[in-house]
Amino acid sequence: MSSSSPEYASFFAVMGASSAMVFSALGAAYGTAKSGTGIAAMSVMRPELIMKSIIPVVMAGIIAIYGLVVAVLIANNIADNITLYKSFLHLGAGLSVGLSGLAAGFAIGIVGDAGVRGTAQQPRLRSPKDYGVFLPVQWSRSFHRECS
Repeated sequence: MSSSSPEYASFFAVMGASSAMVFSALGAAYGTAKSGTGIAAMSVMRPELIMKSIIPVVMAGIIAIYGLVVAVLIANNIADNITLYKSFLHLGAGLSVGLSGLAAGFAIGIVGDAGVRGTAQQPRLRSPKDYGVFLPVQWSRSFHRECS
């Protein structure tokens, strides 16, 4: 072992992979649970809208997949002679993906719960615009009008 790759260097890379998976899975679990409670409450009033209201649960589940992908990418780059610098880079990447996945899961859970309950009260308001499908298109149109 050299001074640039001590024995404990791989620990930080493994912690990066672990934090990417753990924090993003916690965010996905929270988003799924919070949206699921909204769907359960909504299904009492409007049982025909259950399958249409599953979008926030799917969106929350995707966050865990992002964390898994980054954890696998980090784990595949861990070698016996990994440098301390590269190990800290893996730790930073894992923490950033994991903590942003945690925050995104919280946001999807809160917004999904409110959106599902709102859909039950007023189904006419539910459209693809609610999930940001047309928002980038509208932004690009307004940007194009301003620039030309």
